[in-house]
Amino acid sequence: MPSYSVRDVERVLRLAPDTTRKFIRLGFVHPARGPRREYRFSFQDLIVLRTARALIDAKVPTKRIHRSLESLRRDLPESMPLSGLSISAIGEHVVVRDGTAHRQVESGQYLLGLDVSLENGELHVVARGEEPPAELPPPAAPDAPAANDWFSRGLTLEDTDPDEALSAYRHAAEAEPETAAPWINWGRLLHAQGKTGEAAQVYRKALQHLGPEPLLLFNQGVLLEDLGETRAALEAYQGAIAEDPQLADCHFNLARLYEALGKSQHAIRHLGQYRRLVNSDGR
Repeated sequence: MPSYSVRDVERVLRLAPDTTRKFIRLGFVHPARGPRREYRFSFQDLIVLRTARALIDAKVPTKRIHRSLESLRRDLPESMPLSGLSISAIGEHVVVRDGTAHRQVESGQYLLGLDVSLENGELHVVARGEEPPAELPPPAAPDAPAANDWFSRGLTLEDTDPDEALSAYRHAAEAEPETAAPWINWGRLLHAQGKTGEAAQVYRKALQHLGPEPLLLFNQGVLLEDLGETRAALEAYQGAIAEDPQLADCHFNLARLYEALGKSQHAIRHLGQYRRLVNSDGR
């Protein structure tokens, strides 16, 4: 089975040397040792390291990153499949796709995609929206930007030009209204900018196109809470767990809201469900 040196990791993943060693100290990976006691990383280690950086960039707390990475490692193959891999980090929720199969690992709010491929014997792990490593030629520009291109542009611009990122997410949602990812990031970014009215409109329109999509409903609930619309937030959270009972954070938010409303039995039930889900994931 192939292994990778620290230099390989830094070149393929474009990580600084101190970042790689920091991630080792944090326990994100436990690389093997070579004959000279040098670090040797497996295929799985590389994917875990790149996903760790994506989650840190999304400002996910370190404890939750640990839990997500543990779940991710359980779902990763030991070597690169011929079909390649696609990994989407949604906050602390990680989806691994191998060809047409996919596994959902954790739950959260933020979407970021990683594409993994093997070219001429070299592993490449690229975040959608980044330029590919130097060894790979850039993809040909399409005549008209597709939804994925707009979505990638939004991811790239969020930190540097959030207004342009919003525009890109809007274009992506309009191009493929049945895809949840652009709507989720569009609404979340509007909410983060304090544009709560616009965010509410985005979530309503998204749910009209997609139906009761759990992550959209969860984000809508968070927004409604911030707007002081407690009853509407409860309905959104209840809709989310009706579609996906495994959304632990949704159970936690419901427990908190029910406690505030003086409905202790409901609060205890959802808090218990939250704890069961958390413990079953090894959190």
